[in-house]
Amino acid sequence: MKPEAGTHLPALPDEVTFLLRPRGAGWVVDGTVGMGGHAELLLERGGERVRLLGIDRDPAGLAQARIRLSRFGDRVVLRHADFRDLHAVARANGVEDAQSVLLDLGVSTYQLATPERGFSFATDAPLDMRFDPTRGPTAARLLETCSEAELARMIFEYGGEPHARRIAREIVRRRGRKPLRTTGDLVQVVKAAVPRRAWSKGRHVATRTFQAIRMAVNQELDALGQALPAAAGLLAPGGRLGVISFHSGEDRVVKQAFRSLAAGPYALVEPAPITPSREERQANPRARSAKLRVLERRRESHDAR
Repeated sequence: MKPEAGTHLPALPDEVTFLLRPRGAGWVVDGTVGMGGHAELLLERGGERVRLLGIDRDPAGLAQARIRLSRFGDRVVLRHADFRDLHAVARANGVEDAQSVLLDLGVSTYQLATPERGFSFATDAPLDMRFDPTRGPTAARLLETCSEAELARMIFEYGGEPHARRIAREIVRRRGRKPLRTTGDLVQVVKAAVPRRAWSKGRHVATRTFQAIRMAVNQELDALGQALPAAAGLLAPGGRLGVISFHSGEDRVVKQAFRSLAAGPYALVEPAPITPSREERQANPRARSAKLRVLERRRESHDAR
């Protein structure tokens, strides 16, 4: 059965809980706690001696997580923060080391299903796209200020859009007449720029462009590059870091960082990323592109910290 709009189904739930569930007392740090789906499973299966520090940039998601995880009482600490500051947030909340750390990247079902956030092209809404709506420039501001070359680069690199130059040119042309303010404005630009014969039957023509603009607005790859070594450094001996990515650029950053870290006191738990089963892809189509990579701190590495 497919989930209803807005239903939160965490990707790879069984794999995450099997590989990252602490086998003893200690902290789990969820750097993208969102609505608390993975966090709930890790707390349930980890036992009474496991505590969780949940971090997220989205205040609305944190509010949902607070409700969902309330039954765990003081075993849960939730903080509004960017996961690039994960190490500092952990230290500020008394977490000296962690049995496991999880980063679940990308946009959530809840964010997509909230029109005013501007992540989806399904309804006409303000072009925002910020994970944290309390800070930073919106997508509308980004499209207004970036040069044509910058726009083309981000749409191609972050979205893999083959018509990136045409779309960037059309953005600049349209904004010269009237600023792009809504998701509908951006959809019209993409439709005008991409030849009709190139439209995919199985994917909306604006999907890649929306993904690229969202990643640029939230500086997602830069944040990930900063978060990974900090998260690995927080692990206790035998602790594990798991990262779920949904985009080839994200997975590439994770793969390269893990390989570099594995030259030191860490080891790859699996040589290849773990992907959803056919059954999960059918039940949760949004998980179809998910890839989980897991890194472990070697138990003999405690003197190297």
